[in-house]
Amino acid sequence: MRVLVAPDKFRGTLTAAEAAEAIAQGWRRARPDDEIEEVPMADGGEGTLEALVTALGGELRTVRVSGPLGDPVVAAYGVVPGPRGPVAVIEMARASGLALLAPERRDPTRTTTRGTGELIRAALERDRPAEVLVCIGGSATNDGGAGMAQALGARLLDAEGREIGPGGAALLRLARVDATELGRLVRGVRFVAVTDVDNPLVGPSGASAVYGPQKGASPEDVVLLDRALAHYAAVLHRDLGIDVRDVPGAGAAGGLGAGLVAFLGAHVRRGVEVVMEAVRLRERIAAADLVVTGEGSLDAQSLRGKVVAGVLGAAREAGVPALVLCGRASVEVPGVRVASLVARFGEERAMGDAWAALADLAAEAAAEVVAGLETSPPAP
Repeated sequence: MRVLVAPDKFRGTLTAAEAAEAIAQGWRRARPDDEIEEVPMADGGEGTLEALVTALGGELRTVRVSGPLGDPVVAAYGVVPGPRGPVAVIEMARASGLALLAPERRDPTRTTTRGTGELIRAALERDRPAEVLVCIGGSATNDGGAGMAQALGARLLDAEGREIGPGGAALLRLARVDATELGRLVRGVRFVAVTDVDNPLVGPSGASAVYGPQKGASPEDVVLLDRALAHYAAVLHRDLGIDVRDVPGAGAAGGLGAGLVAFLGAHVRRGVEVVMEAVRLRERIAAADLVVTGEGSLDAQSLRGKVVAGVLGAAREAGVPALVLCGRASVEVPGVRVASLVARFGEERAMGDAWAALADLAAEAAAEVVAGLETSPPAP
């Protein structure tokens, strides 16, 4: 039997590649004659760079850039082959991510996406890509991509003609935008903002209200940051002629989605679809007899545009049965067997020995459910 293993990361314990390896090794213990293909997946957030570079045989480059609070960090970007020439893959979390800051240092009124812009600039100058994919998730920032734009040559000026400083709060002082130099740098390059969310820039579903608190924003900060992004959007509309307030995905990564659209003319795309296309997932599923996917926490959000939803949908379209292995599950998937590490082994082992536990769960699933899966329909 041909088994395609295509999981997302198990956040906090396993990367997607580690999860795929654990599932494959466990499966082989129970069914050594099966042909197993491992395709680590991602949805546009952390792990997307690794997934694309691995799947497409690309290369990683490292650059010293500004971190979320300006401290230098060493960040990687990828270069992969594309139909029109090299494609640069930027994962903003590598330069401007929440994981780069200890909890007590998180402050979205001050954090900046400048390092993400420096990564993009390094890729443009070194590799001259035809296309740049900017994967926007896991951010520590709420500056609307202002720091990114400044690193690429845009001038964001206050009423006295001085550059505004870093951070989301500084946007309140923005009076004028000049993107002339930036335009020369990025001319002829296609940009794609790769995201797993469709939040607008401002309002109750916007960047500040939904994601600000997890980045360290107080209730008062959230109000200030939302007002700052609304002002920023108004200036961008006036000076660049682009209205980003209600663009789906504009609120991703603290408004970086909006900045990518306004300054770089980026197209916003669902991350799981970008990755599925890049790794030819539908083609691989069509050649498989069974698909195994999964992630750390299977919940209602998982079934709306995340990796598990994308993989199960493609399996359903191809008429190939599927199985979900996850860390914990709070939802059921009609027509699909779901097995959970926490339910089977308890939380202590699921978190403390995740790789071995996942391998054991895969071995049990291979031994117990293959016969049933071969006759069960995929999820509706």
